[in-house]
Amino acid sequence: MARTKLTSVPRVAELPGMQPIAEKLDKLVPDAHQPVEMVHKMESTGVTKASRDTLSMVLLGLLAGFFIGLGAVFCTLVTTNISLGFGLGKLLGGLAFSLGLILVVVAGSELFTGNCLIVAPWMSARISGSQLLRNWGIVYFSNLAGALILVVLIFYAQFWALDSYRVGVNALMIANAKVNLAFVPALYRGIMCNVLVCLAVWLCFAARSVTSRILVIVFPITAFVACGFEHSIANMFFIPMGMAMAGQAEVAQAAGVTAAQITNVTALGFVHNLIPVTIGNVIGGSSVGMLYWLVFLRKERAAEVVAARRWLGRFVTVEAQPQKVWTPDVETTALLSVLAKARDDATFLAQLSENPDKALEGYNLTDEAKAALSSGDVHWLESRVGMLDAPLRTWLSSRLSQEKW
Repeated sequence: MARTKLTSVPRVAELPGMQPIAEKLDKLVPDAHQPVEMVHKMESTGVTKASRDTLSMVLLGLLAGFFIGLGAVFCTLVTTNISLGFGLGKLLGGLAFSLGLILVVVAGSELFTGNCLIVAPWMSARISGSQLLRNWGIVYFSNLAGALILVVLIFYAQFWALDSYRVGVNALMIANAKVNLAFVPALYRGIMCNVLVCLAVWLCFAARSVTSRILVIVFPITAFVACGFEHSIANMFFIPMGMAMAGQAEVAQAAGVTAAQITNVTALGFVHNLIPVTIGNVIGGSSVGMLYWLVFLRKERAAEVVAARRWLGRFVTVEAQPQKVWTPDVETTALLSVLAKARDDATFLAQLSENPDKALEGYNLTDEAKAALSSGDVHWLESRVGMLDAPLRTWLSSRLSQEKW
């Protein structure tokens, strides 16, 4: 039998009329950012968040508390009088609750539990400890205010009277279970909850579209709700809503409970739940940010960390570099000129924000450098010119408004 001679398969570009298509294919980017890119996005976004003015932080915090409360409202509704069985009922509740973080991420707001990832830029010495704590404090209490505003709106809308007061009964029973949770279980449930929440936020840094962000949010959030883990901001809606229901005779009657059985559904019970859950949320969420920082950024930020965070020195090693005189190339010189002018000339800085193409005319810059200045790519710029001062980094970080969590 004669053997058939195998010939190599032609490349797309070698086929007649296919060269333009091949060129487009070569320019395609992966459908997701890689972890090393994600960690830089997490760091830059954290700097932006920590640098926001107080009013913006408060308003965005109010929105996040309101959004998470909407997820809690939806979860309460779909799990009322459900007959799917324990596991499937929890699954459905988790899917409904995902609405909250989807709104936070896609619409844009400041959520305390997600902001636990700001430890990454703090470890890189990009922000100070006071900036970190300021953000957490302002956002935490703004989230509380946003959640309480929603409780008032939902109460007077008589949402709890639906299905012959069974929705109110469900809200009361959810709150009662939470306030009767002991300290240690609440702490560990808080840790596990925010591990999953911050993993959802972390996965959002890989996404390139709204659809992708929604998809990566749904499964971790569904998992934490279905498993009964504790989210401090969600509890800022669930427990006050239960407190409101405890004072409604119709709800108590429909629930068939006595005052003694719901005695802990009070402001004191609320605080007793929030303390361990909040501590757990901080531990769980910060652990996610720290872990990815240690894996992907510790070597890159070694010198800065050793100088600013001496206690972290045990985790990083600064590699010895041969001393040499640094002479900037043409592009670096142009970059330094632009950045120096932006720092000292407010008019030029405003023009760079509004019309970067016109502002950068006459500077010997590549398209890549112009794109970095236009988009606020702090990491790229610092890789060329070294550490930027705080005002410039704040302005550049604010250009990354599309990178939200």
